[in-house]
Amino acid sequence: MEFSERQKKIIQIVKENEPITGSEIAAKLGLSKPTLRSDLALLTMTEVLTARQKVGYIYAGKASEPILQNHLYECRVEDLMIAPVFITSEDTLKNAVTELFIRDVGSLYVINEEKELIGILSRKDLLRASLNNTDDHIPVAMIMTRMPNIVTITKEKSVLEAGDLIMSREIDSLPVVEAANPLHVIGKVSKTNIMNYFIQEGKKVEG
Repeated sequence: MEFSERQKKIIQIVKENEPITGSEIAAKLGLSKPTLRSDLALLTMTEVLTARQKVGYIYAGKASEPILQNHLYECRVEDLMIAPVFITSEDTLKNAVTELFIRDVGSLYVINEEKELIGILSRKDLLRASLNNTDDHIPVAMIMTRMPNIVTITKEKSVLEAGDLIMSREIDSLPVVEAANPLHVIGKVSKTNIMNYFIQEGKKVEG
C-alpha cells in the first residue's frame, strides 16, 4: 500500500519524536488537528502507529493486512450507501422532528418539487430550533442548512474519502449525488455506516 505524502511525513515525525501527541504532529506540519484525523485513524488502524492514551503516538511499523488495505482503498461509497429520508421545505419543524425519530436517522434531506436537494436538517439543527422556537409549525426552510453550503459525494468515491470529508467537516452524513446532476440524491453515507464497516472489516482480519 502506498501512503500519501502527508501520511509519510506523519510517520517520519512520529519516528523522530515518539511519543508525540496529535496536536504536536499537527503543529509540526502547520495544520490543524482535525485535518489529520483521517490520516491518523488510517495509520493507527493499519498498525503503522500505535495510539496510547495520555501518551501519544508511537511508531509500530507493522505492515497492514492486505484484506484491510484493499477494502480501505477500494471499497466505494456505493457499496455502503443507504436510502436517505426526504422531506420538503414546506414541512413543519414538528413533522421533521417526528420523521427523524420515527425513521431513527441522524439527518433529513430537504428536496423541492423537482426532487432536487435544497437543504439538510440534522439532529443538532432540529434540537437547536426546538429550543429556540415556541412555534413548532414553522417551515423547515427557515432552519435548514441550504445549498451550496452542503457537502456531497458521488458513488464512485472511496469510503476513505467519505470518512475524511465527514471528519474534516464535522458532519453526520453525506448525500450521495449523481455525478451528472449534483442536486439529485441517490443515497446517503453516514458516520455510523463507515464506523460499522471499519469494525466489521477489522474483525475479519483478527479472525
